[in-house]
Amino acid sequence: MPRYFFHVIDGRDILDNEGTEFPNFRYVRAEAIRTAGAILHDEGDRFWNGTEWQMNVTDASGQSVLKLRFSADDQDIAPDRE
Repeated sequence: MPRYFFHVIDGRDILDNEGTEFPNFRYVRAEAIRTAGAILHDEGDRFWNGTEWQMNVTDASGQSVLKLRFSADDQDIAPDRE
């Protein structure tokens, strides 16, 4: 089974050195979405400054096979900013 690595770049590089095996690319896409969603859920408040972060998924040879990009900006108009 092919192994894929999920690297996160958000001002610091968080490299996946272990990777995960998946039977096909549909599973790789689903895992990228699930993992990105978990990051946004757990650390979402950090991302509201407009800075882009990304997840770069590579194969075992280091070739990028998909990339997800995210940024969030509240436009400084939120009435209940704390």
